[in-house]
Amino acid sequence: MKVVILAGGKGTRIQEESFNLPKPMISIGPYPMLWHIMKAYSSYGLNDFIICLGYKGYIIKEYFLNYREHNSDFTIDTSTGEITYYSHNKDPWRITLIDTGQDTMTGGRILKIKPYVKGLDYFYATYGDGLSNVDINNLTQFHKTHGKIATLTSVKPVGRFGALKISGDQVDEFREKEDNIDAHVNGGFFVFNQEIFDYIHSKDTVLEEYPLCELARRRELMAYKHPSFWHPMDTLRDKIVLEKMWEDGDAPWKIW
Repeated sequence: MKVVILAGGKGTRIQEESFNLPKPMISIGPYPMLWHIMKAYSSYGLNDFIICLGYKGYIIKEYFLNYREHNSDFTIDTSTGEITYYSHNKDPWRITLIDTGQDTMTGGRILKIKPYVKGLDYFYATYGDGLSNVDINNLTQFHKTHGKIATLTSVKPVGRFGALKISGDQVDEFREKEDNIDAHVNGGFFVFNQEIFDYIHSKDTVLEEYPLCELARRRELMAYKHPSFWHPMDTLRDKIVLEKMWEDGDAPWKIW
């Protein structure tokens, strides 16, 4: 099964860090946020990733083209070009890097990877700027059981996010980034069936607007309630909080 990661945004609220880097490449400890997200999925045996690139996407390409060097000790003989590796982080990942456009919206990025998930009953998708210890096995089983088009993971963070109106596990209404604060908000960590593409019409489609709102209206959007850790990296303060957790050895998302 494939995991789609939206990694093309500019990160305008964390410009101190994202001026020179795409937001998912901002580091938590010695590793970029993107690495942390991939490690979490990989711990559930999900190792086939599609990364949707946009803003400064070449930096993400460079990172993975040189992944072995970034994560190994080695000696290089500059006269011959011979490299001797002493250690290597052997992550069993297959990574497809797709340039989805610098100004493409979140839904548009999903639309552009349609050929790469063709034939799958469902696929995973998430944002490249949030960390969680969500149980992917339970999320998957929940999605398979309810039989709807889409599942999102609902979380309970502090109140600067859009709100979900939920009856049982059914999403009745999807309201993105309003002042009306509800107990549950969209934490990402989606599971989508192929029918999701029927709701995305162009590169300018914002996933959190028409697609999810219309799915909710048609009662085709379900919420997997995650009561434990979730934290975004929207601001420099968020980065500082997450880095302290990592440095203190108290990073709840480190499930590998």
